[in-house]
Amino acid sequence: MYSEKVMDHFQNPRNVGEIENASGVGTVGNAKCGDIMRIFLDIDDNGIVRDAKFKTFGCGAAVATSSMATELVKGKTIQEALQVTNKAVMEALDGLPPVKVHCSLLAEEAIHAALWDYAEKHGIVIEGLEKPKNDISEGEEEEQY
Repeated sequence: MYSEKVMDHFQNPRNVGEIENASGVGTVGNAKCGDIMRIFLDIDDNGIVRDAKFKTFGCGAAVATSSMATELVKGKTIQEALQVTNKAVMEALDGLPPVKVHCSLLAEEAIHAALWDYAEKHGIVIEGLEKPKNDISEGEEEEQY
């Protein structure tokens, strides 16, 4: 059902915790499944993500996607971090069961929410970044699992 990588990131999650005085913090949830994900980013003066941490309340897939998402954004520029999609997270984990795809969407939205927070704190606009949803089940009714 779950790939070895999903199980590894669930059982040995990377980057768990908080970053004090984070450059950006994004919190998103999914009211339907109850998962809540918070991602903390430390972005340097050159716009590079120096560190990323997460706190997630949810299922194993939510923990695994949080862990992988933080791994994927570390060392990236803001624009590169913005390009980390749910598809990229799923591919890096060697796939997710269809009923768990929403967890990767949560990871993507949490990254975007943290980047949005960073942009607001610094009074900048990040090209291509839209205001994130707090609840990723918004507008999800048409999707089939």
